[in-house]
Amino acid sequence: MLKKKKIVIALNTAWNLFNFRAGLIRALVAAGYEVVAVAPNDSYAPRLAELGCRYIALPMDNKGTNPLMDTILFFRFLRLFWQERPEVFLGYTIKPNIYGSLAAHLTGVAVINNIAGLGTAFIRDGWLTRLVRLLYKVALSGSRHVFFQNNDDLALFVGRGLVAPDKVSRIPGSGIDLAAFRNQVSKQAQSQSFSFLLVARLLRDKGVGEYVEAARIVRRDNPAVKFQILGFLDAQNPTAVTKAEMSAWVEEGVVEYLGVSDDVRPFLAAADCVVLPSYREGVPRSLLEAAAMAKPIVATDVVGCRDVVTDRVNGLLCKVADAKDLAGKMLEMLHLPYCERNQMGLAGRAKMEEEFDEAVVINQYITRINGLSFVN
Repeated sequence: MLKKKKIVIALNTAWNLFNFRAGLIRALVAAGYEVVAVAPNDSYAPRLAELGCRYIALPMDNKGTNPLMDTILFFRFLRLFWQERPEVFLGYTIKPNIYGSLAAHLTGVAVINNIAGLGTAFIRDGWLTRLVRLLYKVALSGSRHVFFQNNDDLALFVGRGLVAPDKVSRIPGSGIDLAAFRNQVSKQAQSQSFSFLLVARLLRDKGVGEYVEAARIVRRDNPAVKFQILGFLDAQNPTAVTKAEMSAWVEEGVVEYLGVSDDVRPFLAAADCVVLPSYREGVPRSLLEAAAMAKPIVATDVVGCRDVVTDRVNGLLCKVADAKDLAGKMLEMLHLPYCERNQMGLAGRAKMEEEFDEAVVINQYITRINGLSFVN
């Protein structure tokens, strides 16, 4: 009996693995590969076994810039590859993509990267941006292929010489399971019961502050409109909204905090419009899910968001970091005729079916992996 080829897939959280890469992991297992999932331990780690993979905990300081901690992370990856001897490494998020890839190259493991979004290191220019670009260039130099989730990031990396143009291609985000996220057009035709919903990790760069300020503006003349927030309060992230801030907003009555949920579908189904005022994205999963469920969207006109939202077709795009413009777009959405909002939602569903089916992403990964020279 032939030994199964082994694939290591690494991300910055087990939560991320379980929620965003479950379909890919199941497909790789079904295709006959042994899959080892690698991430820091969290409450979702025990659930990874449900996907048919084996889990290995690997601590990493996701947001830190301490050179010593990053060096330790590199050696952790190096030890992992020496022990596991995989044929392929699939890297996601910045530190696995950099330090995991470097370790994989040294141990002869074929690497396929996924650049899902560039985060704060690319939003703000400075020494950290220059360092991250250099590390990416070195780490990606030996990779077999690099997937990008939007054309802007792909063009940036190729244009700056961070990756060779013959190694790259674009995939539609993490894809969306169209059977799980079904058409749920709004049943509320009356604006007095209208509800906006923000689904995101609650970080400054997601535009949470702008969302709250815009809610204040809209509610001055529309006090019955609901502004809901669903997402994780990450106390360890320096850009995170604090629990005290969230409590103050809720006490003020400007927003309703829905906490965290493993299943966002009931919340999306109940919303009339989904909002994401992010500063920059890869391709935001929350917007893919909202569009798949035929919800009109208000989002910022930035990298990633505009890959999902075509302005005035399936949603409205607003200026980045501009609460007044965001409020204006939300007011416009609020006052649109019911039939026009639903038409936007249906256009979003159609876009997901045409461009963002998860099966497309999975097929591209399996094709690339099967095409590697070591595969029999």
